[in-house]
Amino acid sequence: MCALPTLKIIILSVDVTFENCVDDQDHWEEQFSLHVLRLNRLNEESSTMLKGDIPNKNLDESTLECTFGDLHLQLDVPAGVWNPTPNGILLGETIEQLDFSGERILELGTGCGVHAVVLGLRGASELVLTEVDDSILGHAQRNLDKYGITCPVKFVVADWIQINEGQFDTLVANPPFALSNKAYRRYFIDTLILEAHKLLKPGGRLIFIHSTMADVPRTISLLEQCDMNVRILADKDFPFRDYYFEDEAYLKEMAAVPGSYSVRDGVRYERLVAFECRLPKP
Repeated sequence: MCALPTLKIIILSVDVTFENCVDDQDHWEEQFSLHVLRLNRLNEESSTMLKGDIPNKNLDESTLECTFGDLHLQLDVPAGVWNPTPNGILLGETIEQLDFSGERILELGTGCGVHAVVLGLRGASELVLTEVDDSILGHAQRNLDKYGITCPVKFVVADWIQINEGQFDTLVANPPFALSNKAYRRYFIDTLILEAHKLLKPGGRLIFIHSTMADVPRTISLLEQCDMNVRILADKDFPFRDYYFEDEAYLKEMAAVPGSYSVRDGVRYERLVAFECRLPKP
């Protein structure tokens, strides 16, 4: 049997500030109402997968080695589960710098458990981790056990936000976008934002990763319409991934999004942004 490939990743995050981008509150409230109606309609339409499978990229069994600050992790990633992309790695680097002491935390789509390990090592008092398949959760559990995560951990088979849990201090997610396999690419981003209040306690926070190609100003507007206080914790540029160029429709869509990417020395870069969004306290 050949040795499993090992991914070695070291990444630094950059703290930035971001100004409020909403100028006309009445306008955005009207747009929000229209957006909710549209999303309700798309909820049914998007439940049907697009024709064709996701390209077989980054899905082989492997060992992931990554360094987040002073944490060096080596995790097993089962076949069929996405190895953490730059989105997941930047999210891991970001949460490594935060304190989760005493917090009850939900992670949607835990994958191999890389973020759950970080959350556990950074003080979480309870973890609820979801995935679409029980076998994936079993693999995540083995990675958590490997790093001695001793807080209570509940593994839940669930499809994205369809989870009968609530009152979390923090919700962590890496919503799919480029390969969301939905007719409406922002489906996972929008449903995450619109439903976060059902999963978080008052004053709770949502932490998620987002590409400029998914339209950052649009997302901030939606977050603020949902009465969330928005902070950008980190951002970093990454070159386009090979599979972006295999989807001509995706490239055309992204070209129409203002500020979606930059070009330097002939190379196209997207910027990944780590958001922290907090619900108001009563």
